[in-house]
Amino acid sequence: MESRSALAGKLQAALSSRDERWIRRRLPDPNTSSSNSPLIDFNSNDYLSLSASSKLRSHFLNKLAESPDVLGSGGSRLLVNGRAHAALEARLAEFFRSETALLFNSGFDANVGFFSCIPQAGDVVVYDEYIHASVHDGVRSSRARDAQYSFNHNSMTDLRQVLYRLREEKAALRTAKSSLFLAVESLYSMDGTFAPLKEIADILDEVFPLKNGYLVVDEAHCTGIYGPQGRGRVAMLGLEGRVLARLHTFGKALAATGAVVITNTLIRDYLLNYARSLIYTTSLSYANIVAADCSFDMLIDGTAQHLSNHLFELSTYFTDTLRPLLISKNIPAALVSLPSHLHLPPASSPQPPSPIIPVLTPHPRPLSAYLLALGMNARPITWPTVPKGKDRVRVCLHAGNTKQDVDALIKGIVAWALETMKGDSSDKAILSTRKVALHGLLESKL
Repeated sequence: MESRSALAGKLQAALSSRDERWIRRRLPDPNTSSSNSPLIDFNSNDYLSLSASSKLRSHFLNKLAESPDVLGSGGSRLLVNGRAHAALEARLAEFFRSETALLFNSGFDANVGFFSCIPQAGDVVVYDEYIHASVHDGVRSSRARDAQYSFNHNSMTDLRQVLYRLREEKAALRTAKSSLFLAVESLYSMDGTFAPLKEIADILDEVFPLKNGYLVVDEAHCTGIYGPQGRGRVAMLGLEGRVLARLHTFGKALAATGAVVITNTLIRDYLLNYARSLIYTTSLSYANIVAADCSFDMLIDGTAQHLSNHLFELSTYFTDTLRPLLISKNIPAALVSLPSHLHLPPASSPQPPSPIIPVLTPHPRPLSAYLLALGMNARPITWPTVPKGKDRVRVCLHAGNTKQDVDALIKGIVAWALETMKGDSSDKAILSTRKVALHGLLESKL
């Protein structure tokens, strides 16, 4: 009894500490999170709005009705290798123009599985400081857990310095008796920034001419949106032959479930033998496989490309409209701003538009609450999800959004900033927006 009470006290103290710092996580109201929510969605990762596509829904139901296997999957892939699973892997290997492919239950499982077992004793893992938590968890479980290093986000100068330093410090890297794995995301989920993949691949070749430097790219937020037929940024840049492994997920733009690692046969066979997140779990159900297969049909028939084009137009419109408004309204950058990589118009930027747009503010919760009261769902993101001092409301645009939706979002952001500036202090204005939001939440539940 005492041990349970001690545990409860420690757990509650930790949660209370997060309450005091306004960083406690809670599940959002399901009534505001579903696809049929009355709120305008600027929150989910459903970038192409395929989860609400009547075409995809009908296609899925028809294909499901024709499928010989629908319910469950029977167990781990090593116990039951379903025909649908094997067929989808073969299709994805061909689609992504790779030697082979291996399904996982999620992108998290795929990253954990890969990074926990592929790096060997004496190997080194280098990663962008903004890499996903799943990579961290995988590396911590690997034989390279004591040889992991980060570099400043998207800084090619820092990356080159880190790689050269490691090569000089570790003789086995110079002689190719050990390997270095470089982990990046093609599109970062919190900042909407693109990894300079071509430059990264060039630096790896420069520092490791013996080809023992391996690039691993997480394409989770690019799948279905970028590249030929939505094959991602690696394919868009023609780097397939210079990347050891690519991760593509089905649960974001594709409105399905699961993930796939695109790699070579040797890596696949090793994962089948050592990736615990694959071996010791029941595989995706047949219905999940059918759903993912249908989503890839949307990529091949051009549906996704049409939706992506609209999404890019909205992304450009949002930044091109909000940026000058913040200046003309004399809204200080310390209150609301766009990140530095969005200060230049798209014509001056080498990168394509991103549907992920962080609206930086030290008061993300009040801004998010204000927008919620206006019927828009854009979530606050704070530490520890992002670094301290980098709080923001993360705006995720979707092909299902309209220009009018985006105009309402811009108007709401600017109105909140102006109201906040009018207050005697920011604290007074923040309290006011909390009251507005609370009123809106109460109304939405009536």
